[in-house]
Amino acid sequence: MHPFALERPRDLSAALAFGAQAGRNDAPAEYIAGGTDMVQLLQEDVRRPDRLISLAGLLDGRIESGSQGLRLGAAATMAEVAAHPAIMEQYPVISEALLNSASPQVRNQATMGGNLLQRTRCPYFRDIGYADCNKRAPGSGCAAIGGENRWHAVLGTSENCIAAHPSDLAVALIALDAAVEVLGPSGQRVVPLAELHRLPGDAPHMETVLEPGEVIAAITVPANPAARRSHYLKVRDRASFEFAVVSAAVALDMDGSRIRQARIALGGVGTKPWRVPRVEAALAGASLDEAALRQAAAFAAEGAQGRGDNDFKIELMQRAIVRAVGIAGARA
Repeated sequence: MHPFALERPRDLSAALAFGAQAGRNDAPAEYIAGGTDMVQLLQEDVRRPDRLISLAGLLDGRIESGSQGLRLGAAATMAEVAAHPAIMEQYPVISEALLNSASPQVRNQATMGGNLLQRTRCPYFRDIGYADCNKRAPGSGCAAIGGENRWHAVLGTSENCIAAHPSDLAVALIALDAAVEVLGPSGQRVVPLAELHRLPGDAPHMETVLEPGEVIAAITVPANPAARRSHYLKVRDRASFEFAVVSAAVALDMDGSRIRQARIALGGVGTKPWRVPRVEAALAGASLDEAALRQAAAFAAEGAQGRGDNDFKIELMQRAIVRAVGIAGARA
């Protein structure tokens, strides 16, 4: 493990003054909250900051649900949010995404803000024995493109990176048009969650739009009738403590037996959490007939590019959409 200094600021303003940077390996200082992902990467020598700034006790951990929607403090844990009665009743897709993530022990420690900023599970990124990883070492190449890439993205990729984004929570939140409240040295700003994560392009080592010194303070979800009839479907290699091969978050506003509005996002297939507006548009006015759902789901494949081992994801993500929509649509 690379040696580092651990700073424990007295308040959030002092923490922000350190100018730490999230989501990139070349930052000399990084923030740490629950640390469930950070500590593992420190131990594996993947992350090598000179300084860690602890956010313990400095961020809001409240969970607030009302007529205007939902607000989740960044320090709320995955377990607290998943078990909250209002979220289970009004936003089941969020609760299901969290309960399908990690292990109970990790969920008790991991924070909501940290979950959105966790790093990819690409084995070439997480194993320093592989030198070619543009996300870890800019300009070194991408070993996954010509290597074993079953776990990798088919949407939003570039010739520099095909690593899939790992968060289940982010997929559920993007389907609900969530946003993040960001605090930094210049004050507060609101970033739609769909714009928080960058596509890899020619700079895959820059994963988010957060500036030095900025932290996620809270997550907000606007009220919407579709949130109650929602579902998170996760396809994975084993039943627990496994990341998604493909996942689908679905929220439906129904008019009798027909879909008035659909909100759909995919995980495990994109370099960032992936919304599919063409599928949503095709589902407007459709019934829950499987043939109609299948026809709409085919739009998810637009722009998808397999790299050999992960070609199967293009078909699987369409099947996941059909199944998730069917489950959500059957809910009262």
